[in-house]
Amino acid sequence: MVILAAAVLLGLHSCTDETIGVSITDSVSSIIEDSSFVITGHSVPNQRVQMRTTTKMLGDLSAGGFGRVTASAVTMWMPAAAIDTARLTAQSIDSCRLILRMPYTGGYTGNSQSPMRLEVYRLNRELPTPIYSDFDPTDYYDSSDLLASESYSPTSGWIETSVPLTTLADQDTVRVISVPMPVDVARHVFNAYVADPSKFVSPKSFADIFPGIYITNSYGSGHVLNISATEFNVYFHRHVVVNDTTEVDSSFVQTYLASTPEVVSNNIIHYEIDDAVKQMVDAGEAIIAAPAGYEVQLRFPIQEIIDKYQANVGNNQSIINTLTLELPASVPETEYNIQPPTYLLMVKTSKKDNFINGDSLANNKDSFYAVYNEAEKSYIFTGLREYVLNIINNQGGIATEDDFNFTITPVDVTNYTYPQTYSYYSYGTTNTVVTKISPMVSRPAIVRLLLDKAKVNISYSKQIVN
Repeated sequence: MVILAAAVLLGLHSCTDETIGVSITDSVSSIIEDSSFVITGHSVPNQRVQMRTTTKMLGDLSAGGFGRVTASAVTMWMPAAAIDTARLTAQSIDSCRLILRMPYTGGYTGNSQSPMRLEVYRLNRELPTPIYSDFDPTDYYDSSDLLASESYSPTSGWIETSVPLTTLADQDTVRVISVPMPVDVARHVFNAYVADPSKFVSPKSFADIFPGIYITNSYGSGHVLNISATEFNVYFHRHVVVNDTTEVDSSFVQTYLASTPEVVSNNIIHYEIDDAVKQMVDAGEAIIAAPAGYEVQLRFPIQEIIDKYQANVGNNQSIINTLTLELPASVPETEYNIQPPTYLLMVKTSKKDNFINGDSLANNKDSFYAVYNEAEKSYIFTGLREYVLNIINNQGGIATEDDFNFTITPVDVTNYTYPQTYSYYSYGTTNTVVTKISPMVSRPAIVRLLLDKAKVNISYSKQIVN
């Protein structure tokens, strides 16, 4: 499709993606949009993913139209840099608890009323790295070293709302599941700190004291949780002086340990495909299922795009404006209304492992991400312009096999929102940046990509000198 943008433009400064032109006094400019390209692809298993997130899944869920997913987790600990020891001994510690926080909204999938039970075991050594979703924890804990067993559900515990650091920040409301732990664990950590604080400077050195925990579902089925934060809190008492005269016994709490991005942690996930999903995959449908389920391998027609572009512009001045990929989607009917992934990553297949292992961000040259548009029921990958320009400018317009093959996989995207510098024009505004892209392990998800309706659209400007 050709759209005439202007005729006989005076003094227009034009350029191409390969050369820079000069001012032209007599020319015809047109904008061309072409979406005549065909996308092909198919589903492939994605059942061994490397975890790059502190999010943990826990539970057991069977859902018609989706399948069954079971999830447990292991994590090492980031110790507190300093533990409060002023006027305290190990006997001042009254209790300790494992704190599991999950989002108030979207913190679970399944039946919130299903009674379930979790168990917590002490790890006996450091976790390996890299670590994957098919990790077997058998040799990393002893079944006799059970630390806690607790009934739980998505609505158990209490609701907690954080106080934002700035007036522009959103409040973070979570549900908290609190698991009583043996007080001797906290006293052991306290005494270790008193004996040698240097053991608390890093997760690796602290592993000699307390390598970590294994959390697993031991009873029941019906839901899986999305645990966004894991902490080990210690409750203690000591005498304090009030008004310089009165001495009272007061209670305090300190977070001794936490699962943070700096420590090795992992979700152990097993996904059994539902017959309905298997039939769609076997029929060649492009199905994406998470966590640790299916992703899509896609053939992108980049050489056809470049050939048509170059044939159309010839030796005329030209510039590529945009290159986008729109993937219409449909959501299969499932029990518990399992939703599509919020984000999809499109990355060159040859670079996928390096992307995940390196904890990378999309660079718009060989990796891109898209957000699900619920109103349009589609994912739109924008910013592919650098991808095509790299081939034109650096490879003479000849795509390699590597340039054709992409993997589309579900991911979790972490954003950071911060207030902009206040000025007359931007007072009260915020800016959001992506800080992490990692394999999706936040919740079950499924979607069908309608590749036969996919739309690759290139838009470029051409200027013909009269």
